[in-house]
Amino acid sequence: MELTFSTKLKGTIALTDSFQLTKTLREDDSLYKFIWARKGTVTIDVDHQLITLQENDIISLTNLHHLEIKESEGDYMILLFNSNFYCIYGNDHEVSCSGFLFNGTSRIMHFRLSEEEKATCEAIITSLQSEFQVNDNLKEEMLRILLKHFIIHATRVARKNLHITPDMEESFNSVRRFYVLVDQHFKEKKQVQDYADMLCKSPKTLSHLLSLYNLPSPLKVIHQRVEAEAKRLLLYSEMTAKEIAHLLGFEDQASFSRFFKKVSGESITKYKRQLKESGKIDN
Repeated sequence: MELTFSTKLKGTIALTDSFQLTKTLREDDSLYKFIWARKGTVTIDVDHQLITLQENDIISLTNLHHLEIKESEGDYMILLFNSNFYCIYGNDHEVSCSGFLFNGTSRIMHFRLSEEEKATCEAIITSLQSEFQVNDNLKEEMLRILLKHFIIHATRVARKNLHITPDMEESFNSVRRFYVLVDQHFKEKKQVQDYADMLCKSPKTLSHLLSLYNLPSPLKVIHQRVEAEAKRLLLYSEMTAKEIAHLLGFEDQASFSRFFKKVSGESITKYKRQLKESGKIDN
């Protein structure tokens, strides 16, 4: 099954249970994704890291993450959309998911549905499937409403898993804002103080906020974001290490090489050699 709707302004929303067979969706690098293992298990490759989802597991990916379905022993569903159809940043006041369900680091949001939560997801998906078949001038907005419903439900489930209570709302919003700022500025700002200043907090307070939710330190989050971008460029672009170093805001290739080895545990040369040997990039 593949259901797709596109707007005049190049907005896209899609629902599929056969992503690996749908070339247009696989090659569209503008799409955010929810992957839901509805029955059995599904093994996926996200930026060449294997993840096995058990029944009722859901993960959310940004448009930056590259996804492949490696093996499916059951049923899965993927809900996809781009920012032209629904902008999670511009509409954060509606869904409160930016920097939480979706961020550009290698840390992927992964949660499991209870039976009650599964029933809610099933109801939304069924409504989406029905709405894709409608042909009138209300279809676009109805699909957008149902997408928002799914995002809000996923956000609530993920927040419950982190034990976020109403009295923690303000502090958690600061954490989300930090992740959004890192996504926006990681190329030119690599110090915790930079982000603490933008949030009007001290570095110590920012570190404390992240620790409340068992998240990495602010510096590690920044480093993870830079590392994730570096690896994507090494994997999916034809840029040289020198060009990547310049793009990511390093003074020179040597400083980029030192950073890469420190955060990944291996040199750029060794990383690229392993990718070539495994066939993940061309020789």
